[in-house]
Amino acid sequence: MTDNAVRDAFFALHHGLPRQGPGSDSTTSRLLSFVGPLPERPRVLDLGCGPGRSALLLAAETGGEVTAVDLHEPFLDELRAAAQARGLADRIHPVNADMGELPYQDGSFDLIWAESSAYSIGFDTALRRWKRLLAPGGSLVLTECEWTAADPSPEARAFWEPHYALRTTEENVRACTGAGYSVLGVRRQPESDWEEYYGPLAQRADAADPQAPGMAEALAGARAELAMRRDHGEDYGYTGYALRPAASWPTRPESAADVTAVRAVNAAAFPTEAEADLVDALRADTGAWLPGLSYVAEAPDGTVAAYALITRCLVGGAPAAALAPVAVLPRYQRAGAGSAVVRAVLDAARARGERLVLVLGHPAYYPKFGFTPASGYGIRPGFEVPDEAMTALVMGAPDGSWQVPQGTITYPAAFGV
Repeated sequence: MTDNAVRDAFFALHHGLPRQGPGSDSTTSRLLSFVGPLPERPRVLDLGCGPGRSALLLAAETGGEVTAVDLHEPFLDELRAAAQARGLADRIHPVNADMGELPYQDGSFDLIWAESSAYSIGFDTALRRWKRLLAPGGSLVLTECEWTAADPSPEARAFWEPHYALRTTEENVRACTGAGYSVLGVRRQPESDWEEYYGPLAQRADAADPQAPGMAEALAGARAELAMRRDHGEDYGYTGYALRPAASWPTRPESAADVTAVRAVNAAAFPTEAEADLVDALRADTGAWLPGLSYVAEAPDGTVAAYALITRCLVGGAPAAALAPVAVLPRYQRAGAGSAVVRAVLDAARARGERLVLVLGHPAYYPKFGFTPASGYGIRPGFEVPDEAMTALVMGAPDGSWQVPQGTITYPAAFGV
């Protein structure tokens, strides 16, 4: 049996299916919501589009021009027909191209989209190669299959490891930030997304002729995949990531050599040295200090330009995290250093599994990072503050299974409240 016969049989199983990977319109819309406002007519690049379910939704919801890339021309033909039927043919442009070697100039797109397709060149390669294509302020959304169990079964490992090395959400978040992105949102795809893919595929497999050239081999592969998901689906799943290239200010965790400079930044940024003293007191409090969540942004000469700290607090007795203080040297204020260091420390908190971050601060500043009034979650401080100034960022669990705690915020003793 030739490889071409098996390949043709594989595509025969998949042609005409609504999806070529786990997904749903609701997941596409939710991931799109993480991106925030787009230009009036955004330039969108959908990579590994398949028959174009995401491309169609993106064109309709963003009002933009969608360049839809795939190497399999029959899938692009399906997309052309669907776009024509929906009156979107003038805004969806199917292109037969390799997503690993794209023919587009730097800064060509406001949004790059890749559902269930980045694996074909590798997650890290996708992060690296596609970044140059983003226009200033542009975003990348992609999904990746990853381990969802702390200790995946031997059967699941044996199935995946010969073909593709899965990682955990924490490892993939670190890969994103290490590649120079800020994480706008993370969402574990629900089991229903798998059913939208595997349900039609299973029906197609049951109706296929196993005597057709290459079909026996194609059916064996499909049924092994279906059985693995049925028996060990709790071990792995797809997770969506919404990303944006980080600001140009270099950021990093605080080192021991930065302690004096960090104190100087806090002393210079505020009217008194109270915040500088607060940081020193929190650093000495082993119950409050969270290793790796004290971050600095570097000025062009390598000195510390800005600082942000996240420490442990409680909400109704449940663990949460407090962002405070955030400080920028006066000469670097309103230049992006503060935003860069806040995004960096929030990314680090998300990577280490923090699910709720609280901040008492300027109500016009923190919403751009995703913070909303804490009162909306039933969270309140133990002292009087304007409602709009006490805000919360809910990172939650990627699969949405975590419940936001409610109640009064208990800060570390160093805060004096």
